[in-house]
Amino acid sequence: MTNAPQNSSNQFPRVLVIDDSPDVHRLLRARLKQEEIEIASVMGGAEGLAEIKNSRPDLILLDLDMPGMDGFEVLRSIKDDAQTVHIPVVVLSGLASPEDKVNAFDLGAHDYIIKPFELTELRVRIRAALRLNFLLRMLSQRAQIDGLTGLWNRAYFDRRVQDEVARVQRHGGALSIAFFDADHFKSINDTFGHPAGDAVLQGIAQVIQRESRQSDIACRYGGEEFVLIMPETNAQDGFAFCDRLRTALESVVWPRHPERKVTVSIGVAGSSNGASLTASAWVEAADKCLYAAKKGGRNRVVLNNLDAPGVQQGQPPMLKAG
Repeated sequence: MTNAPQNSSNQFPRVLVIDDSPDVHRLLRARLKQEEIEIASVMGGAEGLAEIKNSRPDLILLDLDMPGMDGFEVLRSIKDDAQTVHIPVVVLSGLASPEDKVNAFDLGAHDYIIKPFELTELRVRIRAALRLNFLLRMLSQRAQIDGLTGLWNRAYFDRRVQDEVARVQRHGGALSIAFFDADHFKSINDTFGHPAGDAVLQGIAQVIQRESRQSDIACRYGGEEFVLIMPETNAQDGFAFCDRLRTALESVVWPRHPERKVTVSIGVAGSSNGASLTASAWVEAADKCLYAAKKGGRNRVVLNNLDAPGVQQGQPPMLKAG
């Protein structure tokens, strides 16, 4: 995920065909070449599941009658996985019995087309499935975007931090999480009005987006508080980046109150080796650093390096900048 919600409409939807017949693959590529789609082909169920996890296609065309892992088992696996359950599956099968159709729909198939299929009908059904998938993804994304700043919202952060912490626990690697809080924000609202306060929140979000990498995940946590997930970033690098960000925000001139600077306090928790903390413990460590930054005078960064040997959770050596 990038550091802010983005639209991938500049790329053609990816359609994965899972069928053990080379003739079906050749036919589909020939007859669908005018469609604005990218077609990928695999010849078996197990290979198909691996490709789905690797590439997350926008639509799956699935045969049912295959050797080894048949299409019913593939469909069940797709719909049992929280990461793939929303991918629409159109069954292309020579199995025409009502029982097979009912089983496929019960397992979560979006559509069912009997071989040999009519190509015009297939095109229409593929377009309909892709259109529905696009709309559902747009609705899902909008539900996870903060309306004021355009960043991801708290619900999205709660899910992604679980994913990122689980990733480093499984595979190792670095991760840092930073909490940002606008200093004396209430006085901005009280002195210059809520529109000025909203402009400050939007401005902070824009600076975070501008300075962050594509791989970073920026969210509005609530109120005047923001959070940044930094994959593949160790504690020291996360600290250095956040201090640069703190300096950039301090230098902003605000049109509604050019004489009034806005600063932020930042708490960072980071590890280079996948520290064995739960997501909630990692968040708590970063939040405690934020509290220490506020208590220590604001406009500064406080770091908890989770790799420090012998350090107990919540009692780390802390670095400060500002």
